[in-house]
Amino acid sequence: MLLSRLDRWFHITARGSTIPREVIAGLTVFGAMAYIVAVNPAILSAAGLDRHDMVMTTIAGAIAGTLLMALWARLPIALAPAMSSNVLFAQVVVQQAHVSPRTAFTVVLFSGLCFTALSLSQIRQRIIRGFPPSIVLGIQIALGAFIARIGLMTGGIAVPSPEGLTFGSLSNPSVLLSMAGVVLSAILVVLRVPAGLLLAILTITIAGLFIHTPSGPITHLPAQLLDWPHYPTNLFLPFDFHEYFSHLGLLVPITLYFLLSDFFDATATMMSVAHRAGLDGTVEKPALDHRAFGSDGAASIIGASLGTCTVSAYVESLAGVEAGGRTGLSALVVAVLFALSSVFWPLITAIPAIATAPVLILVGLNMLGSLSRVAETPAEAIPPLMMLLIAGVTGNFMLSLSCGLLIYTALAVATRQFQRLTPIVLGLDAAFVFYMVLQAHMGA
Repeated sequence: MLLSRLDRWFHITARGSTIPREVIAGLTVFGAMAYIVAVNPAILSAAGLDRHDMVMTTIAGAIAGTLLMALWARLPIALAPAMSSNVLFAQVVVQQAHVSPRTAFTVVLFSGLCFTALSLSQIRQRIIRGFPPSIVLGIQIALGAFIARIGLMTGGIAVPSPEGLTFGSLSNPSVLLSMAGVVLSAILVVLRVPAGLLLAILTITIAGLFIHTPSGPITHLPAQLLDWPHYPTNLFLPFDFHEYFSHLGLLVPITLYFLLSDFFDATATMMSVAHRAGLDGTVEKPALDHRAFGSDGAASIIGASLGTCTVSAYVESLAGVEAGGRTGLSALVVAVLFALSSVFWPLITAIPAIATAPVLILVGLNMLGSLSRVAETPAEAIPPLMMLLIAGVTGNFMLSLSCGLLIYTALAVATRQFQRLTPIVLGLDAAFVFYMVLQAHMGA
């Protein structure tokens, strides 16, 4: 009875999936993004916030946002505090702008309120429908390059150098284990082994216990496996409206930067996940409807109210799609696992970053398979390929999206194809130019 209700509620059979497959997909997504439980608190602690408190608010924000997406939108998309947002929160708003963390949370709140208003209206859906096909393709391949780049750097295969990125040292056991993980993940994917990506994460984590570096084993077991959760009630509704309105000239541009960055980053991620899952829907009934966007927008408000940075859709959700996830049940599994991590978080953080790196690389490579759809005409091919190049080289997805659309517009003008310059395209151009000006102004 319960299984049949789950099937009907999440449309599991209708979307060509099964309950076991959805559970495995949820486990895979959580394995790929569990790092946020350790990384987000480490970044936010630079803003003077207690690290253990941030662990609990990170988990609370991820649970709330993912549950919204799972139960209301019923999509295989997991949400958690955004990596770009937490760096901006700690380094730009608190450290550089010298405002209190409570005022920074107020910035996140107002950004989230605007985000939600746009999401619940028809504006966000019109923007998505207004993206030119070549830019939609560019989003797919640029995100593929972006997530593969993250995997390469996380695994130490690519490391920063004065010339940009260079290959990691082959004398480093971590790099060798990461490369072995890529080979293992590729083999499991090619052989279509059930839960292959999850098995790769577990295998690398266990292997890391026996492979040592100068600083010790790659996988460090925590001193304690459990830690009783406690939510820091002092961070519930942590807003300072007085200071916010006292510094409007400084904080309004930062609020708009948060809004533009999160809006387009999350929109592109959700578009990509839905497309890879075969959930594009129709113009009359799109898969990404007001419930999906409303869940994403409301998560931002909830995240700020719970005492963390902007909660947004995670690109690691693509790992779940590659594992077969097609419904909100996989997202529900992720939310449950985040809830369990409030007790087991010391053990969860023992998963080394290089264990998830090969999975991200394989997911990125699969997304780059869309390169076969790049048009032969230069006017259609140059924008998506430029987006791919910028995202892969700089690691700045928003900048790649901005440049791709502006190049698309310039080529349309040069070839006098003015019918391609729709109001949506011109509006997006204006928004991205404004975003780039704000980014240059803040040095972000």
